[in-house]
Amino acid sequence: MTDMGAFRDAVTAWAAGGPGDPAHELAAGLPVRVAVLLEGLSDVAAVNALAESRGRDLAAQGICVLSIGGAMSVGRYARLLGSPGLGLRLTGLCDEAERPYYARGFEQAGATEQDFYVCAADLEDELIRALGVPRVEELVRAEGDSRALKTFLRQPAQQGRAPHQQFKRFLGTKKGRKIHYGRVLVEALDPDRVPSPLDGLLAGLGAQVQ
Repeated sequence: MTDMGAFRDAVTAWAAGGPGDPAHELAAGLPVRVAVLLEGLSDVAAVNALAESRGRDLAAQGICVLSIGGAMSVGRYARLLGSPGLGLRLTGLCDEAERPYYARGFEQAGATEQDFYVCAADLEDELIRALGVPRVEELVRAEGDSRALKTFLRQPAQQGRAPHQQFKRFLGTKKGRKIHYGRVLVEALDPDRVPSPLDGLLAGLGAQVQ
């Protein structure tokens, strides 16, 4: 739904200090009911990939999935989109270390900690653990990143680190790589191996649009 993309862009501009009228006008013309506040674009890629694997069109269901550019921005987005602003229902996904930002931001917007989901460390950590390092290595090679991975693993800083941590760091070493693998790793998951925070978020979205 292209209009949902326009709404997402308008909200991002509004949160950055631009006018709120475009977001208000688009919200009035769209069936948008729920805002999913995610820390970054890799999280957006993962959520959208899981939704697609389950045959769900979130935009068509009135669900706006957007990156807020870091957990410290959650309060601003929550105020604009939640009960103090557009009155949308709020949910989201965050890293354990960023839970306080989400808890405070959601509370200020009339939501609660029960309305968002928390990864044990972060989403990449959850996905690597769910797939296992050998499977992640297979996926990296299948995506044509074998040479980059070998070069990375030869770096002195990676010597002695656990393979799980090496792969997690590798995903963040090139611009756009984490976003790309957010989708790749989710698409490779068996249905019964989806990390519980991600699975809970999608299940909660199903309940919210009933």
